[in-house]
Amino acid sequence: MAGGNAIRGSRVGAGPMGEDERGESAPRQVVSYYCARGHVTSPSFAIGDDQEIPVEWDCPRCGLPGGLDQDNPPEPIRNEPYKTHLAYVKERRSDEEGAALLDEALSALRVRRGDLAVAE
Repeated sequence: MAGGNAIRGSRVGAGPMGEDERGESAPRQVVSYYCARGHVTSPSFAIGDDQEIPVEWDCPRCGLPGGLDQDNPPEPIRNEPYKTHLAYVKERRSDEEGAALLDEALSALRVRRGDLAVAE
């Protein structure tokens, strides 16, 4: 049979700390943020002259940005797909420019190797 004390692991006089022991709470302001999916997030911020309230706040439910205006929430962030090096090169050069560069590089390589007679 287990022995005796129902309040195991505590001491006499232990209890929740109140404002007397930890000091007064700073004045707070609750601000509502609205995301594009209709979720509402209401974090509280300390009020003060040096405190700034953020214009956007990430929604904890869906991860989209939330704004202060319920009727016009911020647009979701567009995630660009991963691009390879070749995709970036193709953005900078047309197919004709790429073919001209390739021909130039191949002819320089053939000249270095001494294969000029083969290329003709």
